[in-house]
Amino acid sequence: MTLRIIPQRFAPHAQGLLRIAAALLFMQHGTAKLFGVPHVAMLENMRLFSLVGASGILEFFGGLLLLLGLFTRPVAFILSGQMAVAYFFFHASQDVWPLINKGELAALYCFVFLFFAAAGPGAFAIDRE
Repeated sequence: MTLRIIPQRFAPHAQGLLRIAAALLFMQHGTAKLFGVPHVAMLENMRLFSLVGASGILEFFGGLLLLLGLFTRPVAFILSGQMAVAYFFFHASQDVWPLINKGELAALYCFVFLFFAAAGPGAFAIDRE
């Protein structure tokens, strides 16, 4: 006998809520880089045609597509790759431990997006399967 606190039939709803929450949180990185909201001092002189600018475009528009649940699988796959690059090129080079190199969020986003690339958007999505 399996103990289930939440019945299995609600799994697509929980998956959809995870997608929405992750997208909203991820979009903040893009809005900070592209629009200065919320204000992050180190991003004040960010150029749109730079690596940080390109990541801001992916974070904002990719996050928006995930929020809507539109083209979820390919967008999530691209964003998972973006976060893998962010982790290995910017965080892992500083230290091997994610807690020390401040790469926990990049690693977590990488695997959350990889989950959506494999499992789909769940409930509340435009391209719901």
